[in-house]
Amino acid sequence: MYDSEANKTFSSQNSTDPFWWNEATPIWVSVQDWNYKSAAAMWPGTDVMIQNRTSTYFLKYNSEVRFNERLENLTKWLTEDKLVKFAALYWEEPDNTGHLYGPDNTTLMAIALKEVDDHVGFLMDHLSQTGLWGKINVIITSDHGMVQCSKDRLIKLDDCIERSSYLLVDPTPVAAIIPLNNSSDLYKNLSSCHAHMKAYMKAEIPERLHYRNNKRIQPIILIADEGWTIVQQGNLTRLGDHGYDNSLQSMHAFLAAQGPAFRKGYRMKSINSVDLYPLMCNLLGISEMPNNGSFSNVRCVLLREKCSDLAAIIGIVIGAFIVLTTIVLLIRLLKKREHSTSRPFARLELEEEDDDDPLLE
Repeated sequence: MYDSEANKTFSSQNSTDPFWWNEATPIWVSVQDWNYKSAAAMWPGTDVMIQNRTSTYFLKYNSEVRFNERLENLTKWLTEDKLVKFAALYWEEPDNTGHLYGPDNTTLMAIALKEVDDHVGFLMDHLSQTGLWGKINVIITSDHGMVQCSKDRLIKLDDCIERSSYLLVDPTPVAAIIPLNNSSDLYKNLSSCHAHMKAYMKAEIPERLHYRNNKRIQPIILIADEGWTIVQQGNLTRLGDHGYDNSLQSMHAFLAAQGPAFRKGYRMKSINSVDLYPLMCNLLGISEMPNNGSFSNVRCVLLREKCSDLAAIIGIVIGAFIVLTTIVLLIRLLKKREHSTSRPFARLELEEEDDDDPLLE
């Protein structure tokens, strides 16, 4: 990420600089505005001074800290301080394994998923032991999916444009280009660079991607097709990646929720990740800050919300109408048959008033 006004580039070295965070208010800060407290174990950004506040309690990121230790710190804060209303925990798997080996490596991914499953089991047991399970609302989710990459699916920019003509920001499936010379010529060359990559001028980025209004979005954006990787000229850096078009099934994340506020056994086909924020604000009883989500999209997961499955109701009504219509038609058909079978030669009989001439004199 690059900010042209400040001439700053985001990196792991300056990731805790409030400059990159202060334009938005995260939920762990909003909670404090309502005189509650928040707690976080390795959750990205919770140790950053955003609008002069970090999470009330937090653990600085350290990948060496075990899951159990992270969770035990959270439950300690939750049980010892009754003002803690929001808590978040981050775990690196299966993201790490997915990047290193790709999701198609079923052997190693199975090991990573088994580890996650064990951690969820520990979470449930530990919350039960501390008296929190069944009293708090728990959401388990991810921020993205993962797709397999390959050295045979590389998009090499050096084959299309000169390095002296641009700066490359974020060489990911969605790469950002800053032109140094003629942007029109650069865009033209990038547009025909590769069959598995689309190039967009900032103003032309599809509206559905919600990615063209922020000042930190660069003049030209490149989007690779699923499983393809944008590089300048080099080897594949990872066998699994994400960041592709979010309409792809491979980019969809997992979500499960449990607690007194949620309907048991309720399923939704899919939800938008941005709808989680208004959902959590509703659960906490705090106001939302400006966001792109909508509580109405997810309110039916909550027990207190009166919801009905409109599609199912319409299906039942249509089905009932078809059945009723079929029964009426059958009844009419049977009545007609009854009438005709009681007088089998009725069609051959002449009515009394029939004045047709007889066939034989």
